[in-house]
Amino acid sequence: MDQHPNNAVNYPALAVPQIQLHGPVDDAMYATFKQQLAAASAGEGPLVVSITTLGGDPEMARAMGDSIRLLRDYTGRETLFLGKVAVYSAGATFMSAFPVDKRFLTRNTRLMLHERQMNAAVDLKGPLTTLPAVLKAKLHEIEHSIVIQEEGFRAIVAGSRVDFETIREKAVANWYIDAEEARDLGLVLDVI
Repeated sequence: MDQHPNNAVNYPALAVPQIQLHGPVDDAMYATFKQQLAAASAGEGPLVVSITTLGGDPEMARAMGDSIRLLRDYTGRETLFLGKVAVYSAGATFMSAFPVDKRFLTRNTRLMLHERQMNAAVDLKGPLTTLPAVLKAKLHEIEHSIVIQEEGFRAIVAGSRVDFETIREKAVANWYIDAEEARDLGLVLDVI
């Protein structure tokens, strides 16, 4: 007996995504995304976006997500997310732009959620009176990055059975979630 029911028949629109993204979330992916979005915007019916990524630049993911949100807000067109194989880090940030009832994963896909990373050195050089400003600027950067991170966490869990405190706790140590668990937690609608 097949332990994986064929849910694909319930979602025929997912068969051929109009936008297919793979690789690192970066400037090149954003350029590809914009080209595919422009080509698919004139179409009718649900717009399906698939992604396979090990992560990348969270700001590029947020920018792509904003494009999806604006398309939905201005046209009312249904937008569907299809994660394939790996939806890590910035890929999950992109996924957060879609409501949970518009998110799907293929079987054996994994999500990975983690805190934003920073690798920086603070160079304290110059007159003593200027050094506190250098430290305050770096502290403000960290504080603002935490605010953006928490906005993203709230968007990922909105409408799911995962609360904000849980994601904040688990993201510290890279939270890997398989497709079935993601469905059971309400982070995605279904697994196909």
